[in-house]
Amino acid sequence: MSVIRQLFVTVMARYSGSPTVHRAMKGPRMAGGSTSSPDGWKRLWTSTLKQVRSVLSRSVRRAMKRGLVERNVVDLCPATKGRPGRPSKSLTLQQASDVLDKTRRHHMHAYIVVSLLVGLRPEEVRALRWSRVHLAEDGGEVPYVEVWRSVRVGGDVKTRKSRRTLASSGYVVAVLKGHRQDQAAEREQAGARWQDHDLVFPSRVGTEQDAHNVRRMFRDALTHVPGLDPKQWTPYELRHSFVSILSERGLAIEEISRLMGHSGTAVTELVYRHELRPVLEAGASVMDTVFPALSSGSEDDDDDAA
Repeated sequence: MSVIRQLFVTVMARYSGSPTVHRAMKGPRMAGGSTSSPDGWKRLWTSTLKQVRSVLSRSVRRAMKRGLVERNVVDLCPATKGRPGRPSKSLTLQQASDVLDKTRRHHMHAYIVVSLLVGLRPEEVRALRWSRVHLAEDGGEVPYVEVWRSVRVGGDVKTRKSRRTLASSGYVVAVLKGHRQDQAAEREQAGARWQDHDLVFPSRVGTEQDAHNVRRMFRDALTHVPGLDPKQWTPYELRHSFVSILSERGLAIEEISRLMGHSGTAVTELVYRHELRPVLEAGASVMDTVFPALSSGSEDDDDDAA
């Protein structure tokens, strides 16, 4: 088993480019100096564990062909299933309007506006810099946001196509201008305690916020919105709501996929399938238009046959 463990660590260190895997590798070390404690791997997603198992299984099969091991023990260890995820949900248009209206005086309002009306991931919003926000002060160009960083390992965005430049609506620009003024007042009040990282949504002293604090403050903002249970909502569902609103307004899935920073429409359809209701209904609507006589004549045929 020690040989398999060592092979497991060697294979993953060499072939895995997943930041999640690399973080899990930084666990307790055995006397030989290799990371082989299984406890660290409990923090991985189910999909990541399946990828890890697949790579290890192929490597052991190659070792069997070379006579290094007698059997593939990986086959005796099926990939475990993780806990079921939260059901996907999004705000309705009326709920989204209520959230924007009722949270105007809350300090999370600007964060909510950027997440809901621009569609950024929470890790992208937390890492957003003012140097990447262009509000078109002179009115001569379209205001836009450059999504080039996140709070992920290394500071890079999730995928290559996640690095994108998105235009900002007029309301987003107005809110961000007011937010910048409020932040200047907070900076002056913090004085020497302020740490300037150029963050658009920093903590009270200018540092980067963690996910727990953002979720707590977001739910505090939702307490001002009648009809919503704050405990049932997370900041990421603002992004789901962004997709839902665009889809209900008839925007093509190809455009939605580009705005979301997905590698292709397949990812958008898989992750946001519950929010793409108008797209999924389009086929039936077209067929009803093309073949109206066929559907209406079926009952007459049945009557004749009777």
